[in-house]
Amino acid sequence: MQVSVESLGNLERRMTFRLPAESVDNQVGGRLREIARTARIKGFRPGKVPTKVIEQRYGQQVRAEVLDGLLRESFDSAVRENALRPAGNPQIEPSTEAAGEGEIAYVATFEVVPDFGDIDVAKLNVIRHASAVEDADIDRMVENLRMQRQTWHKVDRAAKTGDMATLETWSDIDGERQPAEGVEKGSTVIGSGAMMAELESAIVGLAPGEAKIVPVTFPAEWRAPQLAGKTVNVHLKALEISEPLLPEVDAAFIRSFGVKSGEMDQFRSDIRSNLERELKGALMGRLRREVGEQLIASYAHVEMPPRLVENEARAMAAGATEQARRQGQRIDAVPGPFMDAARKRVLVALLVGEVARRNELKLEPKRLNETLRLIASTYEEPEQVIELYRNDPQLMSGLQSRVMEEQVIDWIAERAQHTEQALSFQEAIRQ
Repeated sequence: MQVSVESLGNLERRMTFRLPAESVDNQVGGRLREIARTARIKGFRPGKVPTKVIEQRYGQQVRAEVLDGLLRESFDSAVRENALRPAGNPQIEPSTEAAGEGEIAYVATFEVVPDFGDIDVAKLNVIRHASAVEDADIDRMVENLRMQRQTWHKVDRAAKTGDMATLETWSDIDGERQPAEGVEKGSTVIGSGAMMAELESAIVGLAPGEAKIVPVTFPAEWRAPQLAGKTVNVHLKALEISEPLLPEVDAAFIRSFGVKSGEMDQFRSDIRSNLERELKGALMGRLRREVGEQLIASYAHVEMPPRLVENEARAMAAGATEQARRQGQRIDAVPGPFMDAARKRVLVALLVGEVARRNELKLEPKRLNETLRLIASTYEEPEQVIELYRNDPQLMSGLQSRVMEEQVIDWIAERAQHTEQALSFQEAIRQ
């Protein structure tokens, strides 16, 4: 096989492969003969399938596999011989122009990692946040869990903040009734912010059966055009007022969260473990952003591979579109607005890779296993989750990339100039 490499620009390269057609045909023929010895095709005895039938059934697939293997092997070899560092996957296409007589030719175009020059992480200045889970954080979580299980009980008194009010409403908009007939019914928890502040304030003090007219001025950008910028008289009538009843934190309550013993100490211990896991992820996220921002500031002048940046922007746009879809919105995000963020992501990713390569950093199996067990511990059957990852190359590859990135981020932060900043648990997990 003959391979040639040429530059198309600062970061783009073109590699041409020329393979003897006879060599490819020989390899394909050899594979097909192996298949013929064991192939089971209806109407033929094993090992007696005619060559033409084998070629019709398997020829195209085998040829594609042979070419793919040869091209990958040649590409990797040429990359090593020419000391190239590809950024992203190559685009490989057949070329009739480059092929001579008796040859098959392919052209691979790809981008390379830019030259970052000296990467001195000791010059970076990183804020390293520290935090811990306190007893008060566990108390707060217990109260949150109680709130999730609260029930509502009707009361015969005036409404106050924290109550749930069931209401009838209708509005007078420029002399027109909305709705034209009847009323709208709904419930709201006073103080939740689900309704406009003027309406929530007006509900306070209403007893069941009482009514009130509340003038409300809607903002000019209000989502309902017929209300935007107008002052509307809203007619409220309280139908029911209910107060929350929180469950006792007893053995039954504790068991309902999977703590079979029903013991408070074990319950709080489990909560602490969950909060510490959440805190660890939040602190790593903060450290990743800190290191990333420092790297971006120091190497913003370095040219990035355009196609790699564009692909990242497309991926970000697709993610935004999918997130909107899950929220019930219909948008079709385009890459343009994401280009700057995509460039920063690519810059940090390439720099992290360069730091790992230059310092011969390797993935630590212990850290990988710890992260995997940490992820699995959030599920009811942890061992099944671990088995799933170990049997799925794509899942495991993603996990390995994530752990390696965190490992390099830690390595950089340890060697950079850094200042410690203490945060409460609530501050640390706030994005």
